[in-house]
Amino acid sequence: MMNKKALFVLIVTLIGCRSQMIQETEKLTEIYESDSTVEAYNKIEYNLNTIRLHKVNDELSLPIINLNSNEKLELSFDDLSNDLSTFYVTIDHYDSDGKKSNLLKSEFVDGFIKDEIIDYEFSFNTLKNYIHYKYIFPSENLKPLISGNYKLKVFDLNGDTIITKQFMIIENMININMNIKKATLSADRKTKHEIDFSINHPNFNIPDPFSQIKIVIKQNNKDDNAIRDLLPMYIRNNTLIYDYNEENTFYGNNEFRHFDIKSLRYFSDRVKNITKDSINYEVFLYPDFKKTFNNYSIEPDLNGNFYIKSQEARNSDIESEYVNVNFELNSDFITNGDIYIIGDLNNWKINENYKLEYNFQKNKYEAKVELKQGYYNYHYAINDTSLNYLDVSSIEGTHYQTRNKYQIYVYYKSLNERFERLIGFAEELSKELF
Repeated sequence: MMNKKALFVLIVTLIGCRSQMIQETEKLTEIYESDSTVEAYNKIEYNLNTIRLHKVNDELSLPIINLNSNEKLELSFDDLSNDLSTFYVTIDHYDSDGKKSNLLKSEFVDGFIKDEIIDYEFSFNTLKNYIHYKYIFPSENLKPLISGNYKLKVFDLNGDTIITKQFMIIENMININMNIKKATLSADRKTKHEIDFSINHPNFNIPDPFSQIKIVIKQNNKDDNAIRDLLPMYIRNNTLIYDYNEENTFYGNNEFRHFDIKSLRYFSDRVKNITKDSINYEVFLYPDFKKTFNNYSIEPDLNGNFYIKSQEARNSDIESEYVNVNFELNSDFITNGDIYIIGDLNNWKINENYKLEYNFQKNKYEAKVELKQGYYNYHYAINDTSLNYLDVSSIEGTHYQTRNKYQIYVYYKSLNERFERLIGFAEELSKELF
């Protein structure tokens, strides 16, 4: 029989081992999941560009796939520092308001907590060298277990997060009927869209739709003007009806501006000039003008999206050039905020690389942005800091006839669950409302 002294030593040893294991686990978790710089390491500077997340073989698609399906997402990005690096991927679960869910990794991840990005190619026959990285998700090592909002995070060997992209996993449990029309209120009829909709759930029980259902409506999948937390106005059997007059409206804004740099051998309709030296391509666009009071005109667009393409390349991922695109906006100086270029090209975010500076000698705004060859949509927007509002219509104008894509996301939280499930999604294009 083990004596008391030996038993005491054994217990102390086991406690010490367990404490060490916890500390090591916490250390690894901190390194792999941190969104900030890890002080113990020297932060590595990267020059990342063209960060995309979409369905495989569908560059213009939204990053949303069905739970437990064979659908895949493709993450891609370029590093123009041209130094081969080791990158890892992890995912985190979030609620409809962008707050991190109070879940353990094991509750929403099947496999390992991280996966290495091993698919990369060096650019070929380009003026600027870069490395193109690609990752297909879900992978054998990293799969989602539940539906909802997620963020895919890319981090390096130091644990520094360098990329964060949102995606959604859906389990279709309901039907959404959407009706996009001119705004009902007379003051808004010429400038706004109204999004009425209903949710049918004959085979899905919702005990308390007022507290268990969360609604998010987006215009062109943007977050800055998303409408959240609408409650049903009426409930009829298994149908929730959302028929508001004001709370569910968006400014129509205007069709997106565009430019085409798929080829650098000729000038497309928006390109004024192209120059080249030993290190750079320079593309000069024709000057833009404010459209605030212009009449609406039909112009095909991608609703703010873009795609990568080089007409002379066999593989546009690694043979497309990076060029400096020069923007000009003829306008008087605007006092209520700075002007930015926005669109999917910068994830619809205020980004200092896309800020226009005013040239007082020429009475115009100017910006130079490094972009990969392709076809791009964009708007100009005023970052009105006094109102904490991203104002597009003051430059672009706003019309009820404008064609936008609208998305409705429906989330459900069970009484015995600690997270929100994404149980419904619908997307429709506003038709010409003449």
